[in-house]
Amino acid sequence: MGVAVLAYSGWLLEFFLPTGVSPVRDPAEALLTGPPVFRVLLAVSGVAFVLAGPPLHRLGPVQWSARLSSYSVSAFGLVLLLQAAYPEHSEVLSALLSLVLVIGVVSLILWWPPGWRGLAVAGLVVVVATSLAVVLARELNAFEGVLTRIQLVERATLYAVGGAYAFVKPAPRHAPRT
Repeated sequence: MGVAVLAYSGWLLEFFLPTGVSPVRDPAEALLTGPPVFRVLLAVSGVAFVLAGPPLHRLGPVQWSARLSSYSVSAFGLVLLLQAAYPEHSEVLSALLSLVLVIGVVSLILWWPPGWRGLAVAGLVVVVATSLAVVLARELNAFEGVLTRIQLVERATLYAVGGAYAFVKPAPRHAPRT
């Protein structure tokens, strides 16, 4: 998960590389048509998310909601791979990323313990509010760049929190084999 989140945060290189993309007006997805480093980092992130799903599947409880969490991590990675391969469809794929993230966060709300569950609820509120703000910004043609970058930060943060939970929670206990 750490590699996935780090590579997903590769869009921050826009502040150090000449891209011709306005961080205020242009959506973050516009970076994918610029220097190839952004598509490569997105693809690396996608592969890392896809590969993170199966180990998370084994770490979580056997409940369907926990399984849905690990499936959503891999699904997020698959959509990232599609976005890296087809940057011309980035807006639609970005909306799909938000939907996958909402499904994943709802699944966390259903099985995380109370303290962590509060983080997931807050994350869900932020994801939905930001997604609606991005849609509104696209309609008004104002500050879309800022809001899509906020979306990238929130997605990376939520996956970092999920990774932290997987790292600090106790490993599941299995019955001894006889």
